[in-house]
Amino acid sequence: MQQTLLSVEKLGKSYKNKQIVKDISFSVKRGMVTAILGPNGAGKSTTIRSMMGIMQPDEGSVKYQDYPKHGVPHEKVGYLPEERGLYKNVKIMDVILYFADLKDYPKKKAKSRALDYLKKFGLEGKDKVSVEELSKGMAQKAQFIASIIHEPELLILDEPFSGLDPVSQDVFKQEIRQLADNGTAILISSHQMNLIEEIADDLLLIHKGKTVIKGSMEEVKEQYSNYKCTIIGENEASLFTSLPSVQNVERDGSKTVLYLDKDVHIPTWISHIPKESSIQEMTIDRISLHEIFVGIATEKNLMKSGGGVNHA
Repeated sequence: MQQTLLSVEKLGKSYKNKQIVKDISFSVKRGMVTAILGPNGAGKSTTIRSMMGIMQPDEGSVKYQDYPKHGVPHEKVGYLPEERGLYKNVKIMDVILYFADLKDYPKKKAKSRALDYLKKFGLEGKDKVSVEELSKGMAQKAQFIASIIHEPELLILDEPFSGLDPVSQDVFKQEIRQLADNGTAILISSHQMNLIEEIADDLLLIHKGKTVIKGSMEEVKEQYSNYKCTIIGENEASLFTSLPSVQNVERDGSKTVLYLDKDVHIPTWISHIPKESSIQEMTIDRISLHEIFVGIATEKNLMKSGGGVNHA
């Protein structure tokens, strides 16, 4: 059982009489990646800012292990905000060392770690380059390094993959997973389901400021990830609606998606596909986090009862 480092209980925040976050509760454990997921405007960043003390929540509590105050002890936390911001006319190494000094981290050790990370992130030899000379992706890597330079117990990342190319996204994913494996408690806010699905251990999906799904990745997949069959070919949706175990059929041009019952036996089910079907390609897999996300964000029920997307 992993040790709980951070506990958030019944967090609530309103602006001008509009509730932005309501009754949000979750925990972050050592050595695990917890993801807060949801569409833009769901309340993800408000939740994180309330935790960090950047804004004062109206309700609820944030408890960091034995820390006697509400919120988190900043010297033990690394934070990558959604709004990136480094001193543009300052050299990268100086910026990183400045952040290390703010956390009372030894300068010599910070410099050695910084050089190692610059090399790992493809920024070797850029330590004396000013931030304004970097591309957006490179600057984001530098800010990520600054957030972890002091070996934080808890790392909070708000939309860390935004603006990164696929290669850089892979580098970030690998590093985040490695940090967790080494004992860091990690909290990620994101709307990029495909990336989170690969690295998260626990999930909190919020919509309109409220929790709609919460649990481990394994539990969420078991509960929500029914099978779906995707067929490429010129077919009418009505050709498949009466098939056994088909809950819903969606057609988009030559692509038809059939959402299936949770307990469907795939080998048997395939034999029921009409022989007159036009099938250029066919895949059968699980519904992804992205599809669950879209179903809730658009308030569209992808599945019926017994494993459907249900609002908590």
